Amino acid sequence: MAEVLTLTTKVREQELLSYSSTSLSMIMAIIEEVQVCFPMLPNTSCRKPLQNRAETIFNYILLSCISVLTVILNLLVIMSISHFRQLHTSTNFLLLSLAISDFFVGLFVMPIQILQTGGCWFGGNFLCALYNYLAFILTSASVGNMVLISVDRYVAICDPLCYSRKVTVRRVQLCVGLCWACSVFYSGVIMMDFLKQPDKYNSCYGECIFVVDFITGAVDILVTFIGPVTVIIVLYMRVFVVAVSQARAMRSHVTSVTKRSSVCVTKKSERKAARTLGIVVLVFLICFCPNYYPSFTGEDNLSSDEFSVFALWLLYCNSCFNPVVYALFYPWFRRSMKLIVSFQILQPNSCDICIL
Repeated sequence: MAEVLTLTTKVREQELLSYSSTSLSMIMAIIEEVQVCFPMLPNTSCRKPLQNRAETIFNYILLSCISVLTVILNLLVIMSISHFRQLHTSTNFLLLSLAISDFFVGLFVMPIQILQTGGCWFGGNFLCALYNYLAFILTSASVGNMVLISVDRYVAICDPLCYSRKVTVRRVQLCVGLCWACSVFYSGVIMMDFLKQPDKYNSCYGECIFVVDFITGAVDILVTFIGPVTVIIVLYMRVFVVAVSQARAMRSHVTSVTKRSSVCVTKKSERKAARTLGIVVLVFLICFCPNYYPSFTGEDNLSSDEFSVFALWLLYCNSCFNPVVYALFYPWFRRSMKLIVSFQILQPNSCDICIL
């Protein structure tokens, strides 16, 4: 009788072990299926990276709020400058162009990048090429707008008597149009091979990767980072020196009235505008520099480590920081924002309201 019980126990143990191994295999199969981007293509599909659910939800909510805030704030800037005639100045048209590029970053680039944080691309090759092309255009246009803003402030501070003659609204509109046209053309040249074959560098189905060779990357860094940053820094150093010297001259009162009339004395509003736009440029440099850091160190700038993701989102967040700076330092933006939110711009002749 004892032998029968022992045999029965061994059989049950073997059945339990077999059942446990089968259950474990089923669980592992389910996990593998969940981790695959496209379960119907298990052999060629990319796998999803393991992520903490609570952390993923928090990141989605935070990045979505940044995207919505970027769209709303830049839309307010666009509506303010476009609607009120008193804001139709050469400097504000440059800010309008910058706000348009920032608006599209928040409307298209950020949401798609948020969806891509899951590790899978579901848009196909065409949308992959279109997304990267649009992101490249908007980045190049933002850099070009920053250079134009720096040139505008340089002329306004260093040569104020000739500013109205040299910097006209028509010339600014022409420069803005050329900036966007050059961004479209330059992005197309840089991404020519990628646009022809978007899946050239994809290792699996469900991936969207844009890779440039060493020569193309070096040219891009020179054109979109080193060159513009050098121009911006040199111009603003000159603006800072001139503004400080003029402020000292005005405080000391050592020059005669006749001599003052012949010296180019910058108005207080121009210096304040230069200081505000200087802050915008400083924020721009802080947001853009980390994204180009791997290129200078020789690392792969497409690696998926935390620093690369942080640098990319910091670059995109620059589009949200710009209108925040306007709200803090520009009284006309706060006034126009109140009029827009209260729907007073729908009243007749609201475009002629005094904002400044």
